[in-house]
Amino acid sequence: MTPQVIIITGASSGFGKATAELLSTKGHTVYGLCRRPQEHPGIKYRQCDVRNREQVAAVVAQITSEAGRVDVLVNNAGVGIGGALELATEEEIDLQMGTNFMGCVNMSQAVLPYMRKQHGGKIINLSSVGGLMGLPYQGFYSASKFAIEGFTEALAAEVTRFGIRVCMVEPGDFATGFTASRRNSQPTLDDPDYGPVFKRSLAIIEKEENGGLKPEVLARRIARLVEMKRPPLRNVVANLEQWLSTVIKHILSGNQMVAILRDYYKC
Repeated sequence: MTPQVIIITGASSGFGKATAELLSTKGHTVYGLCRRPQEHPGIKYRQCDVRNREQVAAVVAQITSEAGRVDVLVNNAGVGIGGALELATEEEIDLQMGTNFMGCVNMSQAVLPYMRKQHGGKIINLSSVGGLMGLPYQGFYSASKFAIEGFTEALAAEVTRFGIRVCMVEPGDFATGFTASRRNSQPTLDDPDYGPVFKRSLAIIEKEENGGLKPEVLARRIARLVEMKRPPLRNVVANLEQWLSTVIKHILSGNQMVAILRDYYKC
């Protein structure tokens, strides 16, 4: 395949790092965006906070000036904050939605003018199985991924006529550094009503994540999407149980699905 110029956000660890390394071995020019300095012989790292629109615009302009074009954007940057929705602080909500959703919006808006000018390109957004169902004690994470679902679907409808393809990947549980870096709400942990249940649910969440698939599995799926001319809009990458849960959600009533989630997460 002809080498492409690819930008990957959140490329310092987890999905982003695995994907950047794999695509670079395939001969693509890979620019990895992250908040802290990184070095890798096959990846051109650039510092950028995706929440900062000015930084985003500047780094995309610099990359396109240097490389001459941008063929693929992988919106991977994300954070996780665990806790009760009722007790979430404004700072926690802003960080969660600002990084996961607005970071995706900022990057997409920055690359689209270049992609329209070159009459082609591809945007791959990282959603989640949590963007297909609201996960208890991960409510704003789910909300940010639900937002990505709607954004991606609408964007695909708007820009296909410019030769730009838009799709998303919906991972289930994976064993990455995401689990260790999750921020947990101290007010929730301390609350007499929410605290004990949150701790029980969190233990289940962390066990499933730590026993999940390897990030290289997702990297290979993203690499295939990069190479496909017309990638599917939605791509669930999960174990069989989680994949089936996304199917039965469309069969069961809303109350039945909530009951299943309550039972699974012991809340």
